[in-house]
Amino acid sequence: MLFDNPVLPGFNPDPSIICVEDVYYMAVSTFEWFPGIKLYRSHDLAHWEQCGYALTRADQLDLSGVATAQGVWAPCLTYNAQQKRFYLSFSVMFSMKEQHFDLNNYYVTSDDIEGEWSSARYLNSSGFDPSFFHDDNGQIWVTNLEWESRQGYQHPGRIIVQEFDPQQQQLTGPVFNLGYGGTQRGCAEGPHIYKRQGYYYLMTAEGGTGYGHAVVMQRSRSVTGPYQSDPQHVVLTSHPEEFDELGDDESVKLHRFDPNRILQKSGHGCLVETPQGESYVVHLCARPLLPSPYCTLGRETAIQHCRWSDDGWLRLASGDIEAQLQIDLPVAQRLPILPYKVGREDFSAPTLPHDYQSYRLPLDSSVLQTGTNGLTLRGQGSLFSGRHLSLVARRLNHFQADIETELSFTPQHYFDSAGLTLYYCADNFIYLRVYYSEAVQQVCVGVTTSIGGKKTEHKAYRSPINNPQQLKLRVQVRHNKATLHFAEQGQSLQQIGEAFSMETLSDEYGYQKFTGTFVGMFCEDYHRQQNQAKFHYLDYLPVEANKGLTHTCDNALSICD
Repeated sequence: MLFDNPVLPGFNPDPSIICVEDVYYMAVSTFEWFPGIKLYRSHDLAHWEQCGYALTRADQLDLSGVATAQGVWAPCLTYNAQQKRFYLSFSVMFSMKEQHFDLNNYYVTSDDIEGEWSSARYLNSSGFDPSFFHDDNGQIWVTNLEWESRQGYQHPGRIIVQEFDPQQQQLTGPVFNLGYGGTQRGCAEGPHIYKRQGYYYLMTAEGGTGYGHAVVMQRSRSVTGPYQSDPQHVVLTSHPEEFDELGDDESVKLHRFDPNRILQKSGHGCLVETPQGESYVVHLCARPLLPSPYCTLGRETAIQHCRWSDDGWLRLASGDIEAQLQIDLPVAQRLPILPYKVGREDFSAPTLPHDYQSYRLPLDSSVLQTGTNGLTLRGQGSLFSGRHLSLVARRLNHFQADIETELSFTPQHYFDSAGLTLYYCADNFIYLRVYYSEAVQQVCVGVTTSIGGKKTEHKAYRSPINNPQQLKLRVQVRHNKATLHFAEQGQSLQQIGEAFSMETLSDEYGYQKFTGTFVGMFCEDYHRQQNQAKFHYLDYLPVEANKGLTHTCDNALSICD
């Protein structure tokens, strides 16, 4: 049965997949958003549902002050069958200034992937993308990119592997150099080791995490190498033309953008074998707003069916190296299971739904409350804040969607505001807000934007309102444009301002690189941090689903655009 890629649309990068007792689990990067490392579950590789997060506590994750595109990078999810234990390794990036990647690599473990995970334990700080390999002889190894910070040396660095001692819970013994990748594309990263028929296979992401991205394989008779490159060079990619940029650590590679290809940036793969012996690779991808190169949904997750050649190399089942937009999965029927929620969220549960995250830090009960009347936020810092801000948001999973809330909020001061935001980071956002205007001497609805870190208060668009209680706010996203709307109780929605460009909310705008657009509820009070805003619900409706609060596409994995 044919399904559309991506299987995890919207910001879901760097997938790592395993199969345990006929159930598939996937982990993806979350960068500066909290909780950390989103987890998904599937029984057929086609229908995925969220099953929580791994990093939910302060003893596991502290993202205080991290900038956009930093935080939690590239989780690797593995299972040790002898211990009957799940391992999850990850990087926390703190700074990338002047080629000094200041980071720590950690791991957590759990006997129940959907239960509590252990406290974070330190691995190393030599470079990012740590990955566990559990050999069938009982040895455990960790491989990662060793980042090169010295001037005059080849960037970004080499792939290394070191043994892990499960008793001491730390790396031990010599560090082995596995080289700079299997191709000349450069930017080798995201290493994973697998074992099959006496060979150790080293899978890497090469060509940068942008438009030159690819999945590459090498193999060796020893886990520590030397590794032989695949004679085909690339297992899968969206940029099939060969190129030589070894030593160039620029990752976006905008010059390799193809205005005619829907699925791009395919790379950073992870291999899984089904109980029936079939092989699949999940991988990072993105869909730009063609013909422009802007990927407003961020980097997503796709899946490809693979086979093994007679001489023991991994190949796409299609016979090509180009990642396929449609895949044939052996699924008996389409199911109404989605990896995100469509429709109304009333926030009646005592905890936030899995779709929603806060920015950098958890929001405790003094800031965030949920219940029968919706979600209440106590204002803190502005959207420009590097620390505490009261933002609860979800991924934008579609190129066309309507997002609506009903807000009750009485601003006391020009320091106070609340509303809906389309948010990429502090430098780039669109904010539909309710605030008190001293110039008008009345509560108003207005718009503030930040483009490249430059703030604009669109005063020409502000509209005075009489009753800021149960005020409807709506954001309509249509591909590369967003329009903002509001309505007082009992009145019809009216548009405020112009149509705003979505392109500023993309990985490519100013080379922000790594995340994607969120839509969220926000409250600020940088006067005394006391004022509260109540959001009675949030509706998230792909355009095609507007006739009802359900997903109506024929294909359960369709992008719905």
